[in-house]
Amino acid sequence: MYVYVMNLGLIGYGHMGKEVESVALAKDHSISFIIDENNQADLKSSVLSKADVIIEFTRPDAAFINIRTCLESGVPIVSGTTGWLERFDEIKTVCNKFNGGLFYASNFSIGVNLFFELNAYLAKITSSYPDYSIRLEEIHHTRKKDAPSGTALTLAEQIIAENANINGWTQELLAPKDQIRVNSVREGNVTGIHSVSYTSDEDKISIRHEAFNRSSFAKGAVAAAEFMVNRKGIFTMKDLLKQ
Repeated sequence: MYVYVMNLGLIGYGHMGKEVESVALAKDHSISFIIDENNQADLKSSVLSKADVIIEFTRPDAAFINIRTCLESGVPIVSGTTGWLERFDEIKTVCNKFNGGLFYASNFSIGVNLFFELNAYLAKITSSYPDYSIRLEEIHHTRKKDAPSGTALTLAEQIIAENANINGWTQELLAPKDQIRVNSVREGNVTGIHSVSYTSDEDKISIRHEAFNRSSFAKGAVAAAEFMVNRKGIFTMKDLLKQ
């Protein structure tokens, strides 16, 4: 499939931003600009409009403004920042108002998205077996700000949607039977480990995904940016994977 060579803009230049830059340049895309905490004044239409698509990996407290400004400027944006989704409905309204393009994913890794499919299926088939209690654990590096991670929340939401025995999630140590116990650990330089377990008095079923580095996330984000060229509306990894 032919891939349009893009002028990309980057908002956020931490570990993920640098990895995205490396992947993009290796695919012959160019970087029109980089905005981080040192040049926030560049977050304006005259700068943003230089890019075909913008990729944003920042902090939960900055994501909403970043995404809204890109949409108001008429530039499609790919965002992988988690921890701000309580304002997602507001962003939908802005996207519709300005006929914009937004691609959001809590995790851009192809492997994680396959893990999502497995998680949803396991949640569905265990719905007939209420004796199982469900525990979800996520482990990330100490620099990660939000907890639980966006990926963990996606996993929990899938289970709640598919399993009739589960009504919500909690971080409390002693979770009621109808709640998923979610444990968040921050240690060392762990890229990301997510596990889901179903435990009864007789046995335990577990699924687990471990990321070894950020490369898969960056490759997925660049693929999402390629997908978003000239597209309007809100898209997710499901849209990318089924094209």
